[in-house]
Amino acid sequence: MSLRSSLFFVPVLAGAHFAHVTAAQAEVPNVVTDMAPIHSLVMQVMGDLGEPSVLMPQGASPHGYALRPSDARAVQQADVVFWTGPKIEPWLDEVIDEIGDQTLSVPLANVEGATVLEVREGATFERHVHGEDEHDHDHDEAEAHDDHDHDDHDDHGHEEEAHDDHDDHAHEAEDHDDHDHDHDDHAHEDEGHDDHDGHDDHDHAHEGTDGHAWLDPMNGRVWLGVIAEELAALDAENAETYRANAAAAQEALDVKIAEIQSEMAPLSEMNFIVFHDAYNYFENRFGLSAAGSISISDASAPSPARIREIQDKVKEIGITCVFSEPQFNAGLVNTVLDGTEAKSAVIDPLGVDLTPGAGFYGDLMDSLAGAFTACAED
Repeated sequence: MSLRSSLFFVPVLAGAHFAHVTAAQAEVPNVVTDMAPIHSLVMQVMGDLGEPSVLMPQGASPHGYALRPSDARAVQQADVVFWTGPKIEPWLDEVIDEIGDQTLSVPLANVEGATVLEVREGATFERHVHGEDEHDHDHDEAEAHDDHDHDDHDDHGHEEEAHDDHDDHAHEAEDHDDHDHDHDDHAHEDEGHDDHDGHDDHDHAHEGTDGHAWLDPMNGRVWLGVIAEELAALDAENAETYRANAAAAQEALDVKIAEIQSEMAPLSEMNFIVFHDAYNYFENRFGLSAAGSISISDASAPSPARIREIQDKVKEIGITCVFSEPQFNAGLVNTVLDGTEAKSAVIDPLGVDLTPGAGFYGDLMDSLAGAFTACAED
């Protein structure tokens, strides 16, 4: 297993003052992350000890990303891969299984304490009161770390040591029996979707959990602690540095969450439509409630019937805002808006225009909050 000894100074969340603990120069783990939000969290925990690499470039969709040979090599050579989870990235699950036999896999959406939401069904959603027990739940201890350890990591000192080489990822039966790189995480009941005539393409029941878990900053808070403990287990000499950095990052994120809660409180009755159903976690955390989505959570092309249903909903309840996304067809949003007084605004779950780095995660939360605020303004 290869370890690298590289020292970098890494900036932190905007406005935060992290007390990076001074540690002796030592080999630190070779860390790989999946995308910018997770990369940001890991950077905050590693601090000036080292810098993780990231597989997906800015703007790449996690739903069906195809790894380059260099990405595969990075996974193979990594000591640990921190990634969102198999519901959003089944292709990465496969790659780690196939070539990362010496790589510790940490799918963060599966860890104990993470909030998990069910996929919302249909084109339109009923408004609901966000609260303690609605659709979200925390993973229990039995599944907290079931799938992020291999045989050669049995000595990490975790409370749960049943990490059997990816044997279970807390998946539903339909999650991804075949790991094609074409949206295998869509959990479709029917596989014959080559054409979208005669039915609502992917609009029927999508059972299972929503993979966009990074958009709940309370998950980010939990993950900071998990990242610190995993790195501490791999690099005992710098364990206290990882833990101190994580604690400082959690404090900064607490401030961020409180700020956004205050900012979103006046928008609890806002009627809006999103381009694809990626924002359930952010909505759930901050008391918002989308009336529907043009596309489902995998961002696949909507059927004409789904578009008509959304148009009817816009007119029926007086939708004030329809959100587009920079990665997808803005023409569909214009179609939905046609003949209405609703505004449009851009929202982005991946932060395409944001600067990657330690401060990225906090900036992403601010960006999402700012999009809602801007669209609510007259």
